Amino acid sequence: MNEQNYIIEPIGIIRSGLTDIEKAPHQGDEGAPDAWLELRASVAEALVGISVGDELIVITWLHCAQRKVLQVHPRGKIEAPLTGVFATRSPDRPNPIGLHRVSVLEIAGHRLRVGPMEAIDGTPIVDIKAVLTRVDDR
Repeated sequence: MNEQNYIIEPIGIIRSGLTDIEKAPHQGDEGAPDAWLELRASVAEALVGISVGDELIVITWLHCAQRKVLQVHPRGKIEAPLTGVFATRSPDRPNPIGLHRVSVLEIAGHRLRVGPMEAIDGTPIVDIKAVLTRVDDR
């Protein structure tokens, strides 16, 4: 395999009341709070077309993850058999990319309040994609 290096530039950052990775929910639908997506002013034009009520996929870089972990006990349950990280939603993985399905609750300039968001405060945002309801949307 021809290996290459790639550079991913964050487009923003998560601002959340969640600051302790150990206390954060594993998934958004497990009691995660609302959070703000603070985007760089240089990408603000990319928000055109997003409205309150839209559903988005927020792609993050799970910066606190352990990148050398290849197997985990799912959900940290020691009684569960070791499972390859590609078969789990573990944040610990070779390239710790997070996927978060959220709803837009408020728009303020180049900031979006979304929920639910299980990512901790300071998590870099890599990209945002619209949730498509039909193949021909956006």
